Amino acid sequence: MRLDKLLANMGFGSRKEVKTLVKQKQVTVNGKVVKDSGMKIDPSKDEVRVKEQLVEYKPFIYLMMNKPPGYISATEDRYDKTVIDLLSPEYQHYEPFPVGRLDKDTEGLLLLTNDGQLAHQLLSPKKDVGKTYYARILGNVTERDIEQFASGVVLEDGYKSKSAKLSILSSGEISEIEVIVTEGKYHQVKRMFEAVDKKVIYLKRLSMGELHLDEALKLGEYRELSVNELNYCQSLK
Repeated sequence: MRLDKLLANMGFGSRKEVKTLVKQKQVTVNGKVVKDSGMKIDPSKDEVRVKEQLVEYKPFIYLMMNKPPGYISATEDRYDKTVIDLLSPEYQHYEPFPVGRLDKDTEGLLLLTNDGQLAHQLLSPKKDVGKTYYARILGNVTERDIEQFASGVVLEDGYKSKSAKLSILSSGEISEIEVIVTEGKYHQVKRMFEAVDKKVIYLKRLSMGELHLDEALKLGEYRELSVNELNYCQSLK
């Protein structure tokens, strides 16, 4: 890999700015001052420093976010704020994207990464990665709804959903439930409840497979995945 590409990818500026750092003798490789910003290096073996700061090479970034309402799950939008806007520049330069979508008004677990292979595996229907949601429902959720979800419900466009596991936490005019789905259709959970004549009034994603929302994260906060979480993600590839 070229040195200037590495430093640009790691957030030390554009290639032009990296060239300036080299001219100012601010960059070293294996303890030696660099003269050529285009020199070839092995980021897994060579020690690179900028102004004495060690450059830790990461080809991929994996972030867990507690998505707040009001933000859309996209990398950019002309009208609305996106989840990427919540990230600091040190993470934005990796150009991460959200894995799957949470609706604008939906909260909870959202994974952001620049690892396209992992995103594909987490979202692939063939992998049957369960996504667990907590929801408040306008309407009395009953055992009949549990049976319908288990057998799959027919959505308004005629599509029959895959089996979903519905659990009732409390029932009444406003019911509280948890539901596990293995699909990621547009407005999936909301449409499934509409199919049984009920309405989702609050929705929060709790988990994706073995990735569980860190309850210590306040709305809008995020962190890198732990070693165990990352190992789980890698096991899906």
